[in-house]
Amino acid sequence: MHRTGKKLAVIAGAFALTIGLASHSAGDPDENSLAIEGETIVTDVKAPADSPLEHLYSGWRFRASETQSLQTDDFENPGMVAVEQAIDQFAMVDGSEGKACADCHADVSDFKGLRPNLPRWDEAKSKPETLEHIINECRTERMGAKAWKWEAQEMLNMTALIGLQSRGMPVTVETGGPMASVWEKGKELYYTRVGQLDMSCAHCHENNYGKMIRADHLSQGHINGFPVYRLKWGGLGSIHRRFKGCMQNIRATPFKRGSDEFIALELYVASRGKGLSVEVPSVRN
Repeated sequence: MHRTGKKLAVIAGAFALTIGLASHSAGDPDENSLAIEGETIVTDVKAPADSPLEHLYSGWRFRASETQSLQTDDFENPGMVAVEQAIDQFAMVDGSEGKACADCHADVSDFKGLRPNLPRWDEAKSKPETLEHIINECRTERMGAKAWKWEAQEMLNMTALIGLQSRGMPVTVETGGPMASVWEKGKELYYTRVGQLDMSCAHCHENNYGKMIRADHLSQGHINGFPVYRLKWGGLGSIHRRFKGCMQNIRATPFKRGSDEFIALELYVASRGKGLSVEVPSVRN
């Protein structure tokens, strides 16, 4: 195809996407309530005064009932397979120091309350840290083991296990102090148009949530359930994998997993969901 033809195709695709968003009537989130193993999970809260949204809804509320049901029972939740694998990893000796996670942490429940506050500021390194950073710091500095890659199965397993300890707790990330500039950077990225389709995160998750795009029901884009088991992926994926996929969908060059840009975006998006319960590991389309 000639360059002119390609350009016209991109314009036509963007136009079709815009028409698709506008032509579907708004589909409000359902009124279903989520309880997992008898524990009530908060899936909607009134938005704070400074939020661009009137009400906050978990992505679970926008999913089909068949998908929703997978998350209500840990036995049926496919993401729990990764949790089981992580339990074995937790007790496994690795690295030059001959240690396992369990040697320093008597029980994985020690991590309760960690996931709702991430990303957070690392005073020692003077930069923000994510759960992946915390895990790899333990591996390299305490166990003498190799760091796991961001999307390695071992890393996804462990982030799911640690995140599970805070399931049901509200997201409470800190956006002030040294994190303020990181939050501002994340906000700027959220609203910046990028890619051949000239779109921002807000176009889908703020301006058009509740509508259909192709076969997907757009949510508000909250990340309280990550790492998430996506049926489309056939396994767990990180927050940064989802960010990368969104950028590719609008034909933009994505940032790298673990980049300063994605960490800033992670903080900002997490802050938009304050008050929603941690759902790790959640299940989505």
